[in-house]
Amino acid sequence: MKTRDWVLVVATLFLAIIVDQASKNWAWEQPERWLGPLHLIFVQNDGAMLGMFSKLPAFLRVVALSTSGFFILSLYTFLQFMVPVKVMRLRLGLSLLVGGILGNVLDRTYYGFVVDFISFQVGTFHTPIWNLADMIQWVGYGLLIFSLYKDGKELWPDQDFRNKFWINKKFQLKYAFIFITSGVLISLICMVFSYTYFKLALTELGVYDGHTEYTKAFLLSFGILVLAFSISLFAVAKFISHRIAGPVYAFERFLEEALADKAPEEKTNALQLRAGDDFKHLEALAEKIRARIKEIKNED
Repeated sequence: MKTRDWVLVVATLFLAIIVDQASKNWAWEQPERWLGPLHLIFVQNDGAMLGMFSKLPAFLRVVALSTSGFFILSLYTFLQFMVPVKVMRLRLGLSLLVGGILGNVLDRTYYGFVVDFISFQVGTFHTPIWNLADMIQWVGYGLLIFSLYKDGKELWPDQDFRNKFWINKKFQLKYAFIFITSGVLISLICMVFSYTYFKLALTELGVYDGHTEYTKAFLLSFGILVLAFSISLFAVAKFISHRIAGPVYAFERFLEEALADKAPEEKTNALQLRAGDDFKHLEALAEKIRARIKEIKNED
């Protein structure tokens, strides 16, 4: 990826957020109107994906949703750097998807609801009311699906035996367990510190009088974030362990094929690793092994 490609990918993310927020600021002051089948009507949507946070106290809602937004942004950054090839459709799709999600997260952070204002009516059929962030997300989903269909061969070779969920299940589960355990332990340390500080601060300020509304809300929101964090750690660990075990698995298959007794007309396939794989030197080593085995068979 060249610098200009990274600029385009990151600019798409921020442009999606800016366009969404600008449209909502415009819609906030507009009266209800009809433009043919287009129906513009300002509504406060309390029921979107992150609606679970809308009932939290205002300051705790800001903390929880800001953390969620940063979590999504961190996952987006990780995925962008882990994709081994350029595949701009995939990268731009991720930018649009995350940009749309963050646009609605910002609404819930500041207002406690999502600003919706767009719908259509054809005859007696009236669509649900949505916003540009929703539309941007769907465009992102579409680009991702289209890219996975069209660009799949760029992500892995045609003759690839690694297209399965587990390559080395024992190793990958162990790797995932280490990731999740480390993440949960760090999260528990953060929870104990922040919960204790939070509770003592409320007590010192004379706000906390024994009621558990705030502390329960804090523990619930923190628990949801830890669960999402753990699931993401599992996915990350599986992905990284797949990248580690994959070249070894491919090299083992090459050796088994090269050492097998084959008919003279049969040929051993060359070792071809995926784009972005580590241990690329195994390809050169495999070529040396194949050439040496061929020499030995010719001598016989």
